[in-house]
Amino acid sequence: MTDNDETFLGRAVELPPEGGTRAVRLSICIATYNRAQFIGWTLDSILGQMQPGVELLVVDGASPDDTFEVMSSYVERHPDIRYYREEVNSGVDGDYEKAVSYARGGYCWLMTDDDLLKPGAVQSVLDAIEGDPDLIVLNAEVCNADFSAVLTPRFIQVDHDKAYRAQDLDTMFAETAGALSFIGCVVIRHATWLARVRKRYLGTLFIHVGVIFQAPALNDVRVIANPLIAIRYGNAMWTSRGFEIWMFKWPDLVWSFTQVGERSRRSVSAREPWRQLRKLLLYRAIGGYDRAEYQRSLEGRVTGMRRRLSQFIAMLPATWANALASIYCALFARRARTNLYDLMRSANASWVTRLAGRTVGLDP
Repeated sequence: MTDNDETFLGRAVELPPEGGTRAVRLSICIATYNRAQFIGWTLDSILGQMQPGVELLVVDGASPDDTFEVMSSYVERHPDIRYYREEVNSGVDGDYEKAVSYARGGYCWLMTDDDLLKPGAVQSVLDAIEGDPDLIVLNAEVCNADFSAVLTPRFIQVDHDKAYRAQDLDTMFAETAGALSFIGCVVIRHATWLARVRKRYLGTLFIHVGVIFQAPALNDVRVIANPLIAIRYGNAMWTSRGFEIWMFKWPDLVWSFTQVGERSRRSVSAREPWRQLRKLLLYRAIGGYDRAEYQRSLEGRVTGMRRRLSQFIAMLPATWANALASIYCALFARRARTNLYDLMRSANASWVTRLAGRTVGLDP
């Protein structure tokens, strides 16, 4: 047991004095919860790329599943993995905050617990940190749940590496903030993280976004255009809370960065996306919006015709909503493959949904 009452499993590797040849340059920090089924895939994609100057640590937020047993087997075979099993769950923000506090590297890669590194990813990050930036934003490809199909080849729509200075904040925000909702693309200087306000963002589910975009603006941000991560889409722990998160929590955070221009914030998220009827229809179609959600989230916010339409969508048969949303995506939003994938995986999917998916090259 340590002073913080967490269980440490594995062999601690002592660092040499500052400036020693074995100093840790990069800490790959994973916060995990109930991922026994998936975390082995993630670890396997990382372990083959380990090299001197890189450490791998995992913070387990008191998972009640078999995560401890899975991690124990990995630590037995790879004793340099630093595994911390917490006695209580602190939420995703709290666990990443702990992971960074345990890290010993000059940079921290806030990696996820169910996605995969692409070959050469670690070396690419090590090359990038040679320039001593404040932050590196990694690109990723978005795949379906079993990685058999690519839904979005590039999460960030750039085809060459980019650099931003503090005066480029609005551009950087518009071009990267949406992708930064995915924490796995964040590689941040350890000292930068510790110097920023974090407590304010605990519970937002996006502590890293708060750290990155609070004032003052970071002065050296790099984007690596080549995708280094394969995202397992549709496997998020918060899927059941999607309406609350993407209609309220995410936009509230985006619009809290008042130092960013309004146009740039709007390009990332509408101020009140729950006012958009097509979004209500989409969430009704995938089962995230119903009469109970309307009463909980919208009843006190909408009036007049919008109130009646919001009620109507909440009571619309979910299979009808799914079919309508699928047709809309297939006809007018063919690039929205992730939306169609959500619709196809929903319990409300029908033959209409499957047909719509095939028109854009998606199989059930």
